[in-house]
Amino acid sequence: MIKEKICIKIGLKIRELRKEKKISLQQFSDLLNMEYNNIIRIEKGRTNTTITNLYKISQVLGVKLTDLVDVE
Repeated sequence: MIKEKICIKIGLKIRELRKEKKISLQQFSDLLNMEYNNIIRIEKGRTNTTITNLYKISQVLGVKLTDLVDVE
């Protein structure tokens, strides 16, 4: 239960930051070299992605990794 809540919060944070940067899902997918559907699953909190993927996402969004996972 707690794992799912954390994944959802991180996903929402990623989506919010991506939209602030005006990056489409397809552009995001291309920049990350990840499958489009995997990005959707991450943003919806349906998958517990790796720390490596979170780091790549933070780099593309221009934020610190801690900014993505700082969800209380």
